[in-house]
Amino acid sequence: MIGYDLNGLSSSALTEYAMQESKNASTAALQKKLESTSEHSSDDELWAACKGFESYFLEQVFKEMQKSVDALKPESQDRSTSTLVDYFKDQTLQEVCATSVDKQSNGFAQMLYENLRRTYDIPKAGEDKAEPEESNV
Repeated sequence: MIGYDLNGLSSSALTEYAMQESKNASTAALQKKLESTSEHSSDDELWAACKGFESYFLEQVFKEMQKSVDALKPESQDRSTSTLVDYFKDQTLQEVCATSVDKQSNGFAQMLYENLRRTYDIPKAGEDKAEPEESNV
């Protein structure tokens, strides 16, 4: 394992680095879940992946909307406090988006789910794949 020299970094730089790594891990986990979807995936796994993607999509939309509001803020904020607030805001936004997808989806997950189910020929829960018919040749 590579050792990192962190002596010259300020606490706000370390906090910012940790936040970025957290975002990267979240994105990588979602991407891995979607990439692992195949014809061997279950219906429930596919639905969970689609809901996760819709939640991530909503989160990105809200973050872009927040950038337009942040452009109007004054620049005279304490950077370390601002970074911690941003971290809390990101965590809260992730929870709000996940809850909103569970409570009232905008239909994006359903559309993605139906498309992927058709593409990978994944049967609905409780339904078996049709067995290929044998030819009488």
